[in-house]
Amino acid sequence: MRLAVGIEYAGTRYAGWQRQQHAPSIQAEVERALASVADHPVAVTCAGRTDAGVHALAQVAHFDTEALRPLRGWLLGANTVLPSDIALQWVAEVAPDFHARYTAQARTYRYLVLNRPLRAPLAHERVCTWRTPLDASRMQAALEALVGEHDFSAFRGAECQSRTPVRRMLRISVVRAGELVVFELSANAFLHHMVRNIVGSALLVGGGERDAGWLAEVLACRDRRAAGPTAPAGGLYLAAVDYPAAAGVPRRAPVALSAMIGPSEGADGSG
Repeated sequence: MRLAVGIEYAGTRYAGWQRQQHAPSIQAEVERALASVADHPVAVTCAGRTDAGVHALAQVAHFDTEALRPLRGWLLGANTVLPSDIALQWVAEVAPDFHARYTAQARTYRYLVLNRPLRAPLAHERVCTWRTPLDASRMQAALEALVGEHDFSAFRGAECQSRTPVRRMLRISVVRAGELVVFELSANAFLHHMVRNIVGSALLVGGGERDAGWLAEVLACRDRRAAGPTAPAGGLYLAAVDYPAAAGVPRRAPVALSAMIGPSEGADGSG
């Protein structure tokens, strides 16, 4: 049978999702834990491979097994073996043709920026610290130009292996909660480093270094050299993966920001 799992992890200690020969990975830890329950080798396929240092609130993966275990047994057994910075959140039986990557309809990433002059040690490698004031409304206005189907070559990482740079951006939001500025981007799929390159460019607009129309110009030129720097990996979270209702994949409620890095003093949720 085919099972799907939801996975939450802090990516700080890992070289990314994908299994690597000489570096720790999320995939290798998950496969090791599931194999201990199945009593046979397990290969998992995920919805979206995250880079080194990137986190996930709701990664989804699938695997095939002939082992008969209660779903709760898979969940508790794997979590007993997994390190403390990785945990399964649910296990569900899915159709044999379900595919964590190809059945997905959309993905949502969240990027956290702590906007304050001094760094926050307790949020180290969980947020990007930006020391000069940021205007969330100005960034929101600029990012609207990216919504829709476009060629995102200007925000594509050099190592991207996708056959096409065209993606459909469904939604982008920028909100401020006290000192925390939160980006959320939803698309049918993302290119390598696409979110971090968009955020890195938007921060230049938010800080007043570029005008609000600059992002539209960068998008149109399709040249990565015209865009801003790549934002650090530690602020990025895979927040949700959407599937057709018939797939039977649970969707967790969004994780509160305060649960991720602690409450921001004076947070009012305003934009």
